[in-house]
Parts: sequence; C-alpha cells; structure tokens
Amino acid sequence: TDGNVQRSTPNAKIQGRLTDPILTTHRRLILMKTPSPLALLFLCSATLAVVPTERAKSAASNRDIQWKKVVVDPEFRSEGASVADVNKDGKLDILAGYVWYEAPNWTPHAIRPLPKLNPAAQYSQSFHSFALDVDRDGWMDQIVVGFPGGKGSWFRNPGRTGEWVETTFHEKVGNESPNFVDVNRDKRPDLIFGRDNSVLTWWETDLKPESRFQSHVISKPGAPACGSYAHGLGVGDMNKDRRPDILCPEGYWIAPKDPKTGPWNFVPAELGPPSAHMFAHDFDGDGDMDVISSSAHAIGVWWFEQVEGGDTPKFRQHVIDDTFSQSHAMVMADINGDKQPDFVTGKRWWAHGPTGDVNPNDPAVLYWYEFRRKGGKVEWIRHTIDTDSGVGTQFTVADVNRDRRPDIVIANKKGVFYFEQQPSGKSPRK
Repeated sequence: TDGNVQRSTPNAKIQGRLTDPILTTHRRLILMKTPSPLALLFLCSATLAVVPTERAKSAASNRDIQWKKVVVDPEFRSEGASVADVNKDGKLDILAGYVWYEAPNWTPHAIRPLPKLNPAAQYSQSFHSFALDVDRDGWMDQIVVGFPGGKGSWFRNPGRTGEWVETTFHEKVGNESPNFVDVNRDKRPDLIFGRDNSVLTWWETDLKPESRFQSHVISKPGAPACGSYAHGLGVGDMNKDRRPDILCPEGYWIAPKDPKTGPWNFVPAELGPPSAHMFAHDFDGDGDMDVISSSAHAIGVWWFEQVEGGDTPKFRQHVIDDTFSQSHAMVMADINGDKQPDFVTGKRWWAHGPTGDVNPNDPAVLYWYEFRRKGGKVEWIRHTIDTDSGVGTQFTVADVNRDRRPDIVIANKKGVFYFEQQPSGKSPRK
C-alpha cells in the first residue's frame, strides 16, 4: 500500500467472475517491490513497521473494517505461521518457522539456528507451523511440517530456560496442504496428511513418550491426496452426521463412528483442479453441503454447488475470483461478525521463484471475501487487506489481541506479518 488509509472503491460483488474494472485495473497498476531486508533483526528487539492498509466497506455489517499491517520480520523464515501463548504471560505470540515472536513487541527468539534464505531460489524447511501442547506439560510446543514429502517434527517448549528439543514424528509427510483439525472430537487438533506416498492418514496426539503421535489410516493405498506433491485437502461434514469428513479434489472420505477404523468409505466427486485448502458449508441454503477451494499454482478461487446427492454426488463449479494466481492457502472464518462464513486468501508470491507458475511477479495481494446469501443466491464481496504480503502455504486467523475481532498472521517469502483488525467505532462483539 502507499501508506494511506483509503476508502475502497465499490466492493466487487463476485457471483460468477470478478467484473469490477476499477479493482482489476488497480491490481495491474501496483508496482512490485523486491524486498532487501537488513540482517539486523536478532541484534535487538524487532522494529515494527506499521502500515495502514486499504479500508474495505462492508455493507453486510454496515461498518468499516480497517487493518493495521505490522511487519513482524522482513526476512523469509517460513511458509506457515500460528499463534500461541509460548511464555505463559497471557499474551498470544507468533510462531513462524524456527522463530517465536514475543508479544506485544514481537521480540524474536530462535528455536533453532536460522539460515539466511534467498526467496528467489530457496525454500524454507517450514511449510506449516502449528502450535499444540504436545506433551501436556502446560507449555505450548511447535509442530513443523517441512518441504512436501519431507519430515514432520515437533519442538518441545523448554519453559523458562533451556533449548527447544526436536523430535521427528514421521519422515515422509505428503500433500502440500496438511490439515490441523480435531478428527476424533477430543478437543485437540490432529494432523491429516499423506503417508509415504501411499495412504492418507490422520495422526492423533497420544501419551507415548517415544512418539507422542499415533497414525490412523483414512484411505486405501494409492488413493488421491496421498502423494508428496498432492494438492487439495480439507475437512467438512459432507453428510451432516456431525463427523468431520475429509475432502480432496477427487471426492471425499466419510468419517465412520470410530475414526480409528479404516479405511474410510470414499465418495468420488469432481471438486475441481488441483487446489489448496478446502472447506464445506451449505452456501446456497438448500440443505446439502457445498465446497470452497482455490488454485495452489494457477488461477482461480471457486465454490462448488452440490446439485445432486447420493453415492455419486454432482457439483457445479462457480468462479469466485480469477484475477490473481497462486492462492496456495485459505482460511474460512467469520471476519465481520455477521455469523456467516467469510474466507481469507491471497497470492503466494514466488511459490517457485520469479519465473515459475502463472504471473509470479504480480502483487502479493491479500483479500477477505464477504459471504452473502439472498433468496438462495450466493454472493462474494472481495475486500482488499494488503497488496504487498500475500499468503504462504498455511496461515492463521485468530483473535491475537483479544478484542473479539479476528486478526490474521502470515509468513511467506516476503516476511512475517500481523494484520490487526481495527475497531470500527462500535463496541466489541459479545
């Protein structure tokens, strides 16, 4: 952004394709800025670059949503980020790769030695960063999933003093969008990913000192979504039995009563080209579940309307946005407090460097899409959060500052960012 808070042009109502000419022209006119960060971050406390971003008018909630952009770290650390109270001071900190940033000033603390990464030619070994008290000792630990097909590890929080100790729970973690959700409904998130290029699995946290994780089979061998570079994975209750089913572009697995009994029954369906994260919701209000997803390396954000049910369901694809590429991560969340499922996504800048994929050097946009439904007609209104950050392969939407408004934490090749949702002049939501 240009450093000024601006009122957005009339929001793009996105029913089929994005047609708003002003927003499309604005996207093309933004000049890309190649970062040249200084390697001084760990010599002192983090210096915060606070930049107001474009204001988005929300007609549904009848209030303005503004975002304060905080550059937590200008260095390329990770493609994923999470939040947790790492030091038990009552404040939510940020974890991105092998660093945790202490709130409220985002002072950096290294979890392990940090290499200098060249975003044009190198990858971080942290594609996904999750937070969980793995060993149940009262201190939040970090789970890191590395390069696709590489290892998954957890780092034990040492508490007040000591070093973070790494333990590998699996050597070959597949699919480029592993999920971290509660599969067995024990109120602890589990991991979902392809194991050894063979089967799709979910991993629960157990109390065995030698592993802390236990693997359970979802699919038969050779099923979709299992490969190291498989694209597209998500969770949603497709048959409305209040159990989390597992989604991929080729269909979905129905969760049995006991999710530890596998393989699960697979329902084939056409849910689009290779994608990133996938979510299910009855968007059109007709009683069956629809699906939303986005393109990891090409162009497209879509929702899939279920038009026939049964053992061979059929879905109709609707384009939400086709104006930017590489939307390699998505989070569905109620952004404006109207109790409707909005979502956040954006461009993963330089996913394969400055010459890979489609339009790799376009602005690294970050958007939230407001969901509306009127008389069964689905609408999506795009709101610009930022044009020089984008997404990585996983990010977090959470109430970081505890003001009852969701904020956004992102890590990617442009750095680590915190987008704080600003008060609208109204009282915080109850």
